[in-house]
Amino acid sequence: MLHYSTFIHGSSKEWVTFVHGAGGSSSIWFKQIRSFSKEFNVLILDLRGHGNSKPKLKDTFNSKYTFDNITDDIVEVLNHAQIKTSHFVGISLGAILIRNLAEKHPHRVKSMIMGGAIMKLNTRSQFLIRLGNFFKSVVPYLYLYKFFAFIIMPRKNHKSSRLLFVNEAKKLCQKEFIRWFKLTSEINPLLRFFRAKDTKTPTLYVMGEEDHLFLPSIRNLVLNQSHSSLFIVENCGHVVNVEQPEVFNAITIQYIKNKI
Repeated sequence: MLHYSTFIHGSSKEWVTFVHGAGGSSSIWFKQIRSFSKEFNVLILDLRGHGNSKPKLKDTFNSKYTFDNITDDIVEVLNHAQIKTSHFVGISLGAILIRNLAEKHPHRVKSMIMGGAIMKLNTRSQFLIRLGNFFKSVVPYLYLYKFFAFIIMPRKNHKSSRLLFVNEAKKLCQKEFIRWFKLTSEINPLLRFFRAKDTKTPTLYVMGEEDHLFLPSIRNLVLNQSHSSLFIVENCGHVVNVEQPEVFNAITIQYIKNKI
């Protein structure tokens, strides 16, 4: 089972579950835990191979990860912690996972907050993925990760986010990085499906105005989804919860309260 931690509120019955992105860990939510735990019960977890979650024994012999089996990992934690329903907060690839969870288990997801959401890959993103797939087995993964982190978060004010994710990525091994990178083969068809289907789960996209790779597609997506809304954080890049935690916390906590 994935490593996870809970923070129990004295009176609230509401749960908020945080899902990090690829290469990160539950530690990226350190600027959220205090604020959220004052209002709700909080669950944070480390995805397989990240943080304190070691790959399952069966994965030692099976190198293929899928969005469905990683989503099942999250459901397994919810079941173990006896959490029937929760609000979910995801960042980057974590946003794809909670969207997939809402598709597979809609009765368990009360609302979704998708920070730095990836819902479409533009031409540049697809080129970078093809480049990464070509070099992933011959170039040390940390070089590739630093390169991608810089492309996604290029500005000076994104530096803290880049460093945080690179430092967390150092805890991965080359083999684990390759397993996660192979997930990119599933991304395009999955995202096309998500864009074509209007989820009934209340969804808030929280995007940095400098998130040049992913913000344009989210703007268009929200126009066609009746249960979705968009909040753009000024002077902010991809990892909104790290770069602008006060704004992120205030907006997202209020959003959840409005959905209770």
